Amino acid sequence: MELAIYNIKGEDTGKKAELNDAVFAVDASEHAIYLDVKQYLANQRQGTHKSKERSEVSGSTRKLHKQKGGGGARIGDINSPVLVGGGRVFGPRPRDYRFKLNKKEKVLARKSALTVKVQENQIKIVENFTFEAPKTKDFVAMTKNLSIEGKKILLVLPSENKNVYLSARNVPNVRLIRACDINTYSIMNSNAIVMTVDSLDVVNKL
Repeated sequence: MELAIYNIKGEDTGKKAELNDAVFAVDASEHAIYLDVKQYLANQRQGTHKSKERSEVSGSTRKLHKQKGGGGARIGDINSPVLVGGGRVFGPRPRDYRFKLNKKEKVLARKSALTVKVQENQIKIVENFTFEAPKTKDFVAMTKNLSIEGKKILLVLPSENKNVYLSARNVPNVRLIRACDINTYSIMNSNAIVMTVDSLDVVNKL
């Protein structure tokens, strides 16, 4: 499979980029994508939620009134969950949400996500570029030239580029990522993926 290569002015250079069919033309698995995205989001959770239970609420442990003979329901201390200000029954406790996913499953998910984006024409290949100085307007101009302004953009670079990063960080819905760090969630959470030629060389070997 081939895609046209553009420059940052949005002009077709007349060159073609070769996409590895083993990465960009696989039999996409929606379930693998779902599991990988689920794991990614689960790994982001701190899991520090906590509510106080009966034994942790501040209050007297004295029995409010005798068990029988009062004409009312039996009752314990003021920390009882049935009373206002009492503890919570089965409240959330700190826990780890991470779970294991097979490596082959993760690779399939990543390739499936890239395949889906190619089929939806949401991937653009651009020549390797950099900015002489950090300028947001230069990055915005590039998005306009490539007709992706206002979209959720994933810019895939071969390595860290400080000037490009500083130029893009204030633009809404733009995320920069190194080609070696590309993941299923980042791919699926964008509707415009811009890869440089050198980045594509890395992704082709996934």
